[in-house]
Amino acid sequence: MTPHDAEKALAEAEVVPCVEASLADARRLVEACLAEGVPALVHREACSKPSCSPKFQVLVRPEDAPRVAGLLQQRWRDSLQREGLVPEGQAMQEVPEEGELPCPACGTAAPLVRGACSDCGLQLE
Repeated sequence: MTPHDAEKALAEAEVVPCVEASLADARRLVEACLAEGVPALVHREACSKPSCSPKFQVLVRPEDAPRVAGLLQQRWRDSLQREGLVPEGQAMQEVPEEGELPCPACGTAAPLVRGACSDCGLQLE
């Protein structure tokens, strides 16, 4: 998909911001979305504060937001593997659709106890 195709697809469509980032990061994400066939645009967010730095949003159709989330997750995994942060021979943990997220310290996927991991006690909330 080209940027022109994305503009046409989103011209009359409802769009939502899915990411707020620097201009360079927003442009890279839009390029990745277009490569996957997801129409996306960079939009500059207006800020009324005089000391506010520029903010840019990536706009997509609401139904495309889960695809962008999956794309971001895959890019994160790729960067971890590229940097050697995933131990050799170990697969990365998947984020469950439902249920509890695993503790980043010990991996236990259980309800928190007073905001802390029920196994190792790491305070998460």
